[in-house]
Amino acid sequence: MQIAGVDLYVNNPIMALGSPDWIRDDLALEGTPAASSDTHVLVRVQAQVVLIKVRLFMDHGQGVAADPSFTTVFDGSLYLADRRFVIGDVLGESRFVKYIGGPQQWRVRVAVDDPKGYARAADVVLCAEE
Repeated sequence: MQIAGVDLYVNNPIMALGSPDWIRDDLALEGTPAASSDTHVLVRVQAQVVLIKVRLFMDHGQGVAADPSFTTVFDGSLYLADRRFVIGDVLGESRFVKYIGGPQQWRVRVAVDDPKGYARAADVVLCAEE
């Protein structure tokens, strides 16, 4: 089930997804389509040119999937201490915050429309971990 959708203008070509906590300084993409820590996922996006379209889904066991034309760039676990999920640029200038409730540990899948360059759209699927 889709729980949020946002068109976000970003100034920086790196979008951060995850906890509202500070992003670690040593987290960098280094030529890969995504990089992650225990609290964040970074994804390269098209900055200052178009609005980045992000859809946020909650999977309650029904097998929610991203747009089939997208490529999964992250499938892992994130710790969300205050049960909020943030979508924004790494500078913090543009951000969207969604309270998701539930546990603090979440299985997160991120799929983008352009994994080799600069994404203009991303689908994020959250699934509570037991």
